Amino acid sequence: MAGMTQPPSLIGTLESALYAEDLDGAARFWTGVIGLSEIARVPGRHVFFRCGTQVLLVFRASATRIPPKPDARLPVPPHGSEGPGHFCIAARPDSLDAWRAHLEASEVEIEADFTWPQGGRSLYFRDPAGNSIEIADPAIWD
Repeated sequence: MAGMTQPPSLIGTLESALYAEDLDGAARFWTGVIGLSEIARVPGRHVFFRCGTQVLLVFRASATRIPPKPDARLPVPPHGSEGPGHFCIAARPDSLDAWRAHLEASEVEIEADFTWPQGGRSLYFRDPAGNSIEIADPAIWD
């Protein structure tokens, strides 16, 4: 394509989004079971959490699909998703047994627990909204 330029450099992922209808349930799960700290909330619209150097955004899709008003101070474009999303959290490999035990003690069903062919282990489970959540050794991408 004529006129293409090289993209500027990026730092990395800043935020990731999941969608849930029950934001209070999402907050209880992400703070109480997973241990993230809640950093922002607008009732009926979203709840945000600190996750390491990233932010996990949990939105109610029916609220975020509404376009901003023409005079909105923050004209965020509408967005939303149907069906289960996916979010993966990095953890030290020596903590995965403890994570499995903690999740089971919290009555969270483990859907999968395996080691990838290239190395690194992953635990998969669901959040209360049905999103696929993974806690993994970062070596899965080495």
